[in-house]
Amino acid sequence: MQATLPRLIACDIDGTLMAYDESTLSPRLFPLIRALEERGVLFCPASGRQYASLRRLFAPVADRLVYLCENGGILYGRGGEVLGRTVMERARALALARDILAQPGCELLLSGANMSYVCLKQPGLDERLRHFTGNRVTVLGAPEEMPEEIVKVSAYCRDGAARYAPLLGPVWAKEFPMAVGGPLWLDFALADKGTGLRALLEVLSIDPAEVMAFGDNANDLPMLELVGTPYLVNRSPLREVPAYWRRCERVEDVLEELLGR
Repeated sequence: MQATLPRLIACDIDGTLMAYDESTLSPRLFPLIRALEERGVLFCPASGRQYASLRRLFAPVADRLVYLCENGGILYGRGGEVLGRTVMERARALALARDILAQPGCELLLSGANMSYVCLKQPGLDERLRHFTGNRVTVLGAPEEMPEEIVKVSAYCRDGAARYAPLLGPVWAKEFPMAVGGPLWLDFALADKGTGLRALLEVLSIDPAEVMAFGDNANDLPMLELVGTPYLVNRSPLREVPAYWRRCERVEDVLEELLGR
């Protein structure tokens, strides 16, 4: 166990706190978050998900958390106030969106502040986002109908993200860094979990060395590289990582150890 508790714990959700095919968190987690808060430790979901989805997942403790949403594109405080936002240049983001739609196996998701906007070529993605992920969703006829600033542009790759990363990445990743957000998702944004977490820590006056973070995938790397105590879950597909990074089977096991249970 650490000699001192971290001041904040940032934690990825899909693939880390729960498997990609799961839709609910373990009830074991919520009393641990409450106990950590009583000892001065903030818990921060750090996810590509939107704010509404994360609040639904963490409903028993939702008002106790700070949130890093849309892979760092928008940050929320415990009162629901927006603490920071990084938006994409609209014309270029829409050009990327059209390129994604041109890929035969890809569907498009545009992320606003707390809404997912989808352009559907096949039915089903909107319902999956609503009922499995818990997102607020609006269906658009074309990307140009996007009614608000764009925080993130995502490709839902029905044939797997690995197939389309070599097609979209070389064209767009220098302008909008690309992150693999799981087996089926490619995310493009100006922010990432590292820049988002750094901005959040500046608002909260917390040093990155005082932060613990958990992740499993490539889009978690900027966050894990920033903090003083990075953890990878054992099922992570990542191989080339620093030797000092810690490993765990479940996040809850580490939280219990922190609390001396």
